[in-house]
Amino acid sequence: MDISNRNTINIKDRNVTIIGLARSGVAAAKLAHELGANVFISDRGEPKEELIQLNKLGIQGEISGHSEKVYEADLWVISPGVPKESEIILKAQSKKIPVVGEIEFASWFTHAPLLAITGSNGKTTTAHMLYEMCKTDDIHPILSGNVGNAFSEVVLNDLSQPDEKRVHILEISSFQMEFINHFRPYISLFLNLTQDHLNRYKDMDDYVSAKMNMWSNQTEDDFLVFNADDALLTNRIGPAKAMTIPFSLGSDIDGLLFRLNATKIFDDQEHATLINLDKIALPGRHNLSNYLGSSTSASLLGIASSRIAQVMSTFCGVPHRLEHVGEINSVTYINDSKATNVDAVKVALDSIENPVLLILGGRDKGGDFRSLTPHTHNKVKEALTIGESEKAIASVLEDAVRLTSCGSLKNAVEVAHSHAQPGDVVLLSPGCASFDQFANFEERGDTFRELVQGLKVHG
Repeated sequence: MDISNRNTINIKDRNVTIIGLARSGVAAAKLAHELGANVFISDRGEPKEELIQLNKLGIQGEISGHSEKVYEADLWVISPGVPKESEIILKAQSKKIPVVGEIEFASWFTHAPLLAITGSNGKTTTAHMLYEMCKTDDIHPILSGNVGNAFSEVVLNDLSQPDEKRVHILEISSFQMEFINHFRPYISLFLNLTQDHLNRYKDMDDYVSAKMNMWSNQTEDDFLVFNADDALLTNRIGPAKAMTIPFSLGSDIDGLLFRLNATKIFDDQEHATLINLDKIALPGRHNLSNYLGSSTSASLLGIASSRIAQVMSTFCGVPHRLEHVGEINSVTYINDSKATNVDAVKVALDSIENPVLLILGGRDKGGDFRSLTPHTHNKVKEALTIGESEKAIASVLEDAVRLTSCGSLKNAVEVAHSHAQPGDVVLLSPGCASFDQFANFEERGDTFRELVQGLKVHG
């Protein structure tokens, strides 16, 4: 099947194989089916209710492994959890079967502007900021991608109920950019680049290269908004064709739409105050940077400064990202389950002034736990480890901080409750993926919240 020209792609009556029965795979299967394709979905996992529901729509599939039937296809659409070096991917490519990611696939069937956000940290918070800023009479934004609904599900819904004011706001991971051909955001927003997913990529350069694919199809008619305070990011976007627009916490950068001084953010073009810093709802310099990135992008979409300022003063964050979940005996409990890499843990610790009992661990993504040492000396009273990475964490931090192996999140919360003193903060900021013990970081965060609520009930 020739997919070289986006405008002529037609999957009606084509055989489309979907690899992966997770959220994005199920959504892609439904979209392909609606567009007239013969869909076959394959997953190597355990039996899933999702396959039963797809069968009712006339979509065939298999579980517990990939049979040779997956290669009887004109096109493959893969879920982001499938690594590019997987044997089945390499075999499909050797058979000349086009392989695309779910984000790429869904993008073929919408003409609405795409605003795509990526970075190692802050994507979810910034995506929600932008969503709130863009909710106006003139623009009807919708969140999808790595947050909210799968992109294919949103596109499918829009096919049946078109919205001429639609703008897609997409949170994008590096995994989702590994197989793209035509994906082209009108605005690409790059927040930062730090070590992440090194358990999947051979090195940092390989990881960054996947991120950079997000701007690869942009033209002079598009925008690339980037964090000018990140030297690695600034260097890597050099070849981009899109118009590059920086944002920065500094004041000596050319081309800023909004600037910052000691007391306020102001419009660099109009020299008018956007908002006083003491009116901003979310604390922390990292959130200030996220606000500047989202404000710059919203402004390029034509959002009024008054609307941007309103959101800055009212947006209080998202679940699982430095979420205050309760206070017991003058001990504060904070859910930062979204912190799935070590740099996100540093950001969390920098946001807290009080002594911290840190719940750390999960499935190791190749992060450098040793880099937490300065923070453990200054902030962390005790590190409570959980999950598969306990030994890896202990091997580098046992001499730097009081360390307690807890195994499970339940045990960690109970130990933290017994060890914490009034004024302390119990912080779930794992620095790892959740998949060793939970389906995703949301389930991990929800479990933490429930455990804390249980402490309240039982005193």
